[in-house]
Amino acid sequence: MSATNESTPFDHPTDLALILLVIVLWGVNFAVIKVGVTDIPPFLLGALRFMLAAFPALLFFRRPKVPLRLYLLYGMTISVGQFAFLFTAIRVGMPSGLASLILQSQSFFTLFFAALWLKERWHAHQLMGLILAGLGLVLIGSAHGASMPLLGFLLTVAAASMWACGNIITRTISRYAPFNQFAFVVWASAVPPIPFLLLSFMFEGTDAITTALHHINGQSFAAIAYLAWVATLLGYGLWTRFLGRYPANRIAPFSMLVPLVGLTTGWLVFDEALQPIHFAGGALLMLGLLVNVFGARWGRG
Repeated sequence: MSATNESTPFDHPTDLALILLVIVLWGVNFAVIKVGVTDIPPFLLGALRFMLAAFPALLFFRRPKVPLRLYLLYGMTISVGQFAFLFTAIRVGMPSGLASLILQSQSFFTLFFAALWLKERWHAHQLMGLILAGLGLVLIGSAHGASMPLLGFLLTVAAASMWACGNIITRTISRYAPFNQFAFVVWASAVPPIPFLLLSFMFEGTDAITTALHHINGQSFAAIAYLAWVATLLGYGLWTRFLGRYPANRIAPFSMLVPLVGLTTGWLVFDEALQPIHFAGGALLMLGLLVNVFGARWGRG
């Protein structure tokens, strides 16, 4: 793991640029999910997403020497857990832009789990950032109604907790000898299809699966391809790389910028309008991110 300088967030300027690229890709991802779940049931969409991410890519990458249990834990948390909840949330009416915003509560879960399991220390500015962002989430959650179903909100928070668990697994994996993080994401993508298919058969039924598969069109395939190749392989490949290089409490908060793209995309594509309380909550979330990432430098300035 690279040593980092406490006075600067990153070792190399290109690292920041690549993280911001991931943010843009993931922000657009929520609108793509909404398109996907329109014609494909959520669990089936998850299975198709990870099938396409794993095959044929794993034929071209050697499996990293990481214990099988970590592949399983990563796949069942950051992939199955997160997206089973998130896809279902959007299917039941959660606006894509607000989903992108609420999912960023993963930062709170990540910091908490990192302190609990990895013994990463919290600093005063990080705690202040979490409090500000937490207040923002409370404001957003209090505005549930016809435009944001409570079930959708709760499912999205559950998805965030699963993402955070996956972040901790990623940090654990980084303690092994250097390995190809992109290859790891490819091979870990082979874990979710079977659990997703089982969930689909159990909760969505054979008829829904058959109908969806028979009516996949160009738009549906484009959505699956984006989720598999762009959001999963490229996005999570880079994300895994940086979580292996830097402390979780330095990387995880950057995901809170995703809503800037997600909300804008939802407004432009689906005409999703925000209430004033959503803007207020979103502003607190963004302020919390800034304090979390740059608070130490501001304190010394």
